[in-house]
Amino acid sequence: MSVSTKVSSDNRELTVSVIGTFDFSCVQDFRASYSGDKQYGKYTIDMAKVDHIDSSALGMLLNMKKTVGEGIAITIVNCKPNIKKIFVISRFDKKFDFS
Repeated sequence: MSVSTKVSSDNRELTVSVIGTFDFSCVQDFRASYSGDKQYGKYTIDMAKVDHIDSSALGMLLNMKKTVGEGIAITIVNCKPNIKKIFVISRFDKKFDFS
């Protein structure tokens, strides 16, 4: 598992990409990816290369939402069907934007 970040050219959006299994083993890296001094107007979580998530990943996403603030958009993109199904079952589709 690895986590990488990319800032948009206008410095308003942070994209966090997760690769492999999104579970508790990446909690420190995931938290560090968005917890810096800079706050962005929009956050995108790219899950194109995520093969598996567990409940700790759901908790990490909720903590991220709490940390960046309720009014800040967090969009989850490029979910594989099996991952998207987990988000729908857990009703995360009501808390986060998906595309």
